[in-house]
Amino acid sequence: MEASSSRPSLGGGPGLGAGSTQVVSPLKPAITRTLLLVFVVGDVLGAGIYALVGTVGGKTGGAIWSAFLLALVLAVFTAGAYSELVTKYPQAAGAALYVNRAFRTPPLTFVVAFAVMASGITSAATLATAFGGDYLSEFVDLPQVLVGLVFVAIIALINFRGISESVKLNLGLTAIELTGLLLVVVIGAAFLFDGGGEPARAFEFKGGESVPLAILAGTTLAFFALIGFEDSVNVAEETQEPSKIYPRALFGGLLIAGIIYLLVTIIASMAVPTGTLTESDGPLLEVVDQGPLGVSTKLFSAIALFALTNGALINLIMASRLVYGMAAQGIVPKALGRVHPQRRTPWVAILFTTALAMILIVIGDLESLAGTTVLLLLIVFVFVNVSALVLRRDRVEHEHFHVPTPIPVIGAIICLALIVYRVIDDPGQLRFAAGLLVLGAVLYLVNRAVAGPAKPIDPKALAGD
Repeated sequence: MEASSSRPSLGGGPGLGAGSTQVVSPLKPAITRTLLLVFVVGDVLGAGIYALVGTVGGKTGGAIWSAFLLALVLAVFTAGAYSELVTKYPQAAGAALYVNRAFRTPPLTFVVAFAVMASGITSAATLATAFGGDYLSEFVDLPQVLVGLVFVAIIALINFRGISESVKLNLGLTAIELTGLLLVVVIGAAFLFDGGGEPARAFEFKGGESVPLAILAGTTLAFFALIGFEDSVNVAEETQEPSKIYPRALFGGLLIAGIIYLLVTIIASMAVPTGTLTESDGPLLEVVDQGPLGVSTKLFSAIALFALTNGALINLIMASRLVYGMAAQGIVPKALGRVHPQRRTPWVAILFTTALAMILIVIGDLESLAGTTVLLLLIVFVFVNVSALVLRRDRVEHEHFHVPTPIPVIGAIICLALIVYRVIDDPGQLRFAAGLLVLGAVLYLVNRAVAGPAKPIDPKALAGD
């Protein structure tokens, strides 16, 4: 992988299309290389690992780390496509922008944007379900579904009041989440060095299944803990020299998060029996009270609950702003774009996304919701990888990262293969994902019937910018 520009001497190659210029953004480029790296790490790290270690263990057996390692490798392929596209088009809007530029087809751009929005809702529903599990049970014992519904309602109220996020706030949130994971590593390692646990367990696979299938089954869930790296493209306009620093920050952030995940999963598996992890809604809680350095499970539960809250809030903010952007573009009914006169927040979009999340909490469980999130994003990743190839014909006047052609090709194939596996492994996830996309199609078609033919989509406005 190398930096390139549209000049043939730098690898632009033949077949590039008409010229385009680098967009000068009115946003302040305040994000440095270090802050961007922290932002990527913060986006990847967090709630997924707190919730899914046991669920993945139920698929793989004790070798939980193998699923996370393969998920990391697979994520790197799609990260290559994102690196080329964001350095070529350093603007916010992400996948919607790339698909719009590649195919110039408003319905397709809408489907990709709606899939991203829907993944935010399913992700928030996943985290809300996890919130009502064993971590909260350290403080109070309440029905999990009821807690999830109340949790999402509170998130909606916070969203309604207005949330101002910044990279520096993300730094603080990342530090708290990272502290919890480091506690798992340190406490678990001390327990093992003290003679506890079963080190060989980390290399045992689920009985009765072939090793490749066990790893693949776990990987399609472990992928949930690695998604988030794609969100960093939305700060491209506020990054200093994004065409130079983004690839290193993205790959570096994935590597750092991946190493932490591998340490956590290896130690958790060695320290605690796989069955115990699998049966727990708060699997890492089973690790932190072990051995000579064990800490209060209430302290760790508070950290985990904070991580889950932060993840759900970010996802529902993103989802509601996407719906607002679609309404502002006239892609879905304009009523969804209504803004509260005092709070200046998209209150109808917030109600819409919150209602969908609540429905999913009632009808889904942790595994199905996490799997649906992964399925929706895999669909998006297929289009991103293909867009990277299609847009090779588009000439830009600045240097940008150039990923070797086989990388996005392999990335698209891998994502398609994982989609097929997820659908075969759990058809219920397809029903959830299809139901959400059908809902989007209905909104789109109803709006077309009322408002007339579709107009060209502005991806930035569609992304809520």
